[in-house]
Amino acid sequence: MGNIRRCAEQGRCSIKIYTGTGDHGKTGLFSGERVSKADKRLEACGDVDELNAVMGALGASLAEEDPNVAREIQEIQSALLHVGACLMTTPGSPLVDSLKAIEEEQIKSLETAMDRMDALLPPLRGFILPSGHPAATWAHIARTVCRRAERHAVSLLGEAKQEEWSAAHRRVLVYMNRLSDYLFVLSRYCNRIMGVQEILWEK
Repeated sequence: MGNIRRCAEQGRCSIKIYTGTGDHGKTGLFSGERVSKADKRLEACGDVDELNAVMGALGASLAEEDPNVAREIQEIQSALLHVGACLMTTPGSPLVDSLKAIEEEQIKSLETAMDRMDALLPPLRGFILPSGHPAATWAHIARTVCRRAERHAVSLLGEAKQEEWSAAHRRVLVYMNRLSDYLFVLSRYCNRIMGVQEILWEK
């Protein structure tokens, strides 16, 4: 992470993948501190990284059926890299000001996309089982990873004083909450466009 931070500060440069500096269980935060790889910040950022990988699989599964949504997913993947950088920057650090915060427009974009997809869906009349077309199941997996990432982000930021939270930190929580809703709607949309029937929970 230290290498990435330096490259971000200097502009374009080549990043060396292996350095050996993490061989003893520690790594560098975006804000410069070295911490254990078991630190809460690494746990939260790891969740976001996992989510980004699942989003990649989801986007690939939609590339032919709905290239517009696939491009939308790529934009979300880029936003998640900013989310990860934010979580790897300690609240109150001088480097907080250099973070690219999630913008209000990005949150609104998720809401607009949800409204667009929801208009094509039948009313939700109960709990549905995470199942159906592979694209829909990828969306459900992404949704659950997103919720885990959100929980760990809330736990992490809860350790800092509210006045130390930057706008970037605050918007991370809003964005992750909205993203999990988007992924639920997307799972239903995927089944709809693929012609797969939703399975309702039989109580």
